[in-house]
Formats: sequence, C-alpha cells, structure tokens
Amino acid sequence: MKENTITIKSLNDLFHYDMSTFSIAEIKLSHILPIWASKVGSIKLKTVLCKYENLINQNVEKMEPFLFEESINSLALTHTIMDAFIEQTNEKLSFCTDTEIKDACLLACIQNINHFKISIYGTAASFANTLGLKDQSSFFYEAEESEKNIDTLLSQIAEQEINYRARTPFAISK
Repeated sequence: MKENTITIKSLNDLFHYDMSTFSIAEIKLSHILPIWASKVGSIKLKTVLCKYENLINQNVEKMEPFLFEESINSLALTHTIMDAFIEQTNEKLSFCTDTEIKDACLLACIQNINHFKISIYGTAASFANTLGLKDQSSFFYEAEESEKNIDTLLSQIAEQEINYRARTPFAISK
C-alpha cells in the first residue's frame, strides 16, 4: 500500500491540495468535451460545448502560473469526483439510442459537472481571499461567474430546444 505523503495542516495546505486536484480535473474535462461534442445533434449545444471547452482551457492557462509559483504539482494527483462524473456520463451516453435523448442526457450531465465546478471555484475564491491572495481570489471568482454563465446558456438551450425534442424524439417508422 502506498504511503500517504500529503498532509493538510493549514488552510493554505488545503487550498494547494484543492488546486492541484482541480487543475487536473479541468484538464481531463477539456479532453473529453470534444469527444462528447462530436456525439451531439444540436448545433446550439455543440456551440456551447465548444465555448465551454475554450473557457476551461483559458482557466487552465490562467492557473498554470499560480501552480508553478506555489510549486503545486497537478500531475501527481487525480480527481476522483471528476473521474466519476466522466465515467457516469460515458455510461449514460452508451445507453442512449436516440440523438435527441443523447443531447438531453449529455446536457444534464454537463450541468451536473458545471454545478460542481461552480462550488469548487467559489470555495477556491473564498480560500484565496482569506489567505490574502487577491489575484487568485479574483481569478477564481471570475471563473465561478463564467461557470454560472455557461449554466445559464445550458439551461436556456434545455428549456428552448433540447428537452422538448427529447420529449418527442423523431421515430423512424418501419
């Protein structure tokens, strides 16, 4: 059994741990989003997913200097929650046989991930603020707001298009 070499003795340690795991989670999400987007039937949803991927990549780039400055190694850790979200999404998508249902399923899964990330970014902003890390606090607050904006776009697409189409998917008669 691998010995635990991580100790969390302070808010700063907790903040560093969260950032190391969250940065790898964002990278994993940025890699899977294009795969998921390729399975989408809705052009509007595909557009939002591409926008979301770009946002995530920008956030990762903005986190990199802080991770380097604080000697935080994101490659040594995993993020079991994001791994579970990705695994669950892939599993649910594998059961969907209709494009409209698949779009609704993926949108709901992305919103679950998005809500989790809103919480993570909000917590990181609070920790950074408490630790006197004003630049990082500002970044995490902005990232939280960007996640909320994505959530709003996803909700609008769900209400205006995706859920309606999933309710009455197009059936090909035999």
